[in-house]
Amino acid sequence: MREPIPQSRPHVLKEEGKCLEMSVNCSLWQENSLSVKRFAFAKFSEVPGECFLLFTLILLMFLVSLTGNALIALAICTSPSLHTPMYFFLANLSLLEIGYTCSVIPKMLQSLVSEARQISREGCATQMFFFTFFGITECCLLAAMAFDRCMAICSPLHYATRMSREVCAHLAIVSWVMGCTVGLGQTNFIFSLNFCGPCEIDHFFCDLPPLLALACGDTSQNEAAIFVAAILCISSPFLLIIYSYVRILVAVLVMPSPEGRHKALSTCSSHLLVVTLFYGSGSVTYLRPKSSHSPGMDKLLALFYTAVTSMLNPIIYSLRNKEVKAALRRILGLKKFCQ
Repeated sequence: MREPIPQSRPHVLKEEGKCLEMSVNCSLWQENSLSVKRFAFAKFSEVPGECFLLFTLILLMFLVSLTGNALIALAICTSPSLHTPMYFFLANLSLLEIGYTCSVIPKMLQSLVSEARQISREGCATQMFFFTFFGITECCLLAAMAFDRCMAICSPLHYATRMSREVCAHLAIVSWVMGCTVGLGQTNFIFSLNFCGPCEIDHFFCDLPPLLALACGDTSQNEAAIFVAAILCISSPFLLIIYSYVRILVAVLVMPSPEGRHKALSTCSSHLLVVTLFYGSGSVTYLRPKSSHSPGMDKLLALFYTAVTSMLNPIIYSLRNKEVKAALRRILGLKKFCQ
């Protein structure tokens, strides 16, 4: 005779002096008492003012991110002078950031100001797929952008042939396909597990580690798969980026002209800053030992790499690039832009 599945038990999470009570009754969401069919996101605080303040800040960052990335993609597409490999990858990155934030932020905003914090199993799987898809694709695109800068500075005479339109298209397609493959694989692997309660995700969205914590049975294989995917699809592109910048640095140091060194480095500064922001938060989240994870830190990092970095990317590229500023001036009809 099958033993009854235990009810989700209320528990309290203490974080920074606040008590976040988590007491969702999973039995109401179980089908045939076998598996949880709906999840709920943890409530940030019982104080409405704190949730409203966070909602306002995230909404502003979300709107800035959408507007900025859309304008950069539009500026690149409508400006023939920007139809170069560097800006082709930047347009891909801007479109990717739009999808990346839209896969997470809207549901996060709803959970902050509404009691409707639930999400279906299928909805959670969909969110996880798109979040992983866009995240892995961004890792690969950042590596492709570093390779492009390396070719431009280290092999300027062969740059046009080595970074032809076909090569750029292939690099972009490989990045998107890699993200889609890893997203489908990880999502299918995790949701093949049984979730028998508790059903409250101690996070703002369906991220991999907090969802794994709710699975019944042994999840060591899933944790190993996540670690392997992180090594192959996060660390490997990062190593390629480091290799590219080491070659760039060597090439810049042997340049005889200070003006040439400054110009070469200025074309890389924006990309290097974006890489630091993205990989810094992502590496701390997914590559540190499981024992060092804490719900508060994971949520803070999640806010950073989903909302803050996506908002900062278009600002970084527009403020530090004269060609992008000129294209934005033309689109917006402004005589002066960030001068």
